[in-house]
Amino acid sequence: MTRAVGYIRVSTEKQADQGVSLDAQKAKIEAYAMLYDLEMVDYVIETGSAKGTNRDGLQEALGALTNGRAEALIVVKLDRLTRSVADLGRLVETYFQKHALLSVGEQIDTRSAAGRLVLNVLASVSQWEREVIGERTSAAMQHMRELGQYTGGKHRYGFELVNGELVRHEGEQAVLALVRKYRAKGLSLRKIAETLADKGFKSRTGKEFVPCAIAGMAA
Repeated sequence: MTRAVGYIRVSTEKQADQGVSLDAQKAKIEAYAMLYDLEMVDYVIETGSAKGTNRDGLQEALGALTNGRAEALIVVKLDRLTRSVADLGRLVETYFQKHALLSVGEQIDTRSAAGRLVLNVLASVSQWEREVIGERTSAAMQHMRELGQYTGGKHRYGFELVNGELVRHEGEQAVLALVRKYRAKGLSLRKIAETLADKGFKSRTGKEFVPCAIAGMAA
């Protein structure tokens, strides 16, 4: 009979306090262990994100493998272990060549070559999906910025935020027009900053404009 340690992770303290997700994960692992005749030697419960692998709970679970208390680690889903393909690859190379990784949700058992293949394919597909979503989000944000729409954070000079939307700030637009006019005449960034200071124009913070700020305004 294979001895196994169950690793259970929730993302927030609220989930841990309510116990719903914890109990559900443990119940699924227990049912899986009973079905496949596994001896559960311990359950490790952790609260926190899946970023990185240097997490106390995960290291404790992996320690059960390296010290010989367990021969397999069971998770409800791979994302409980890690969301990073790179981290998963390192875990497989470091721990799961000798020990087994079992996932209830994906029906993965790395004790077989087929299980290892499925693990690698699923991990790669998950990473691809996250990268595609990231690319689409980035493209959408860039398109919104090009249209002058607010995308969060500090809004650009020349506009003000009104009811969640960017509208033209006429005073700042006048300064922008001057900056572009001076640049068209060939004035340096430093000279433009000095000219604005002479005319009494100041930045939003009440300070004189600096050349690097002028560069962004003239773009």
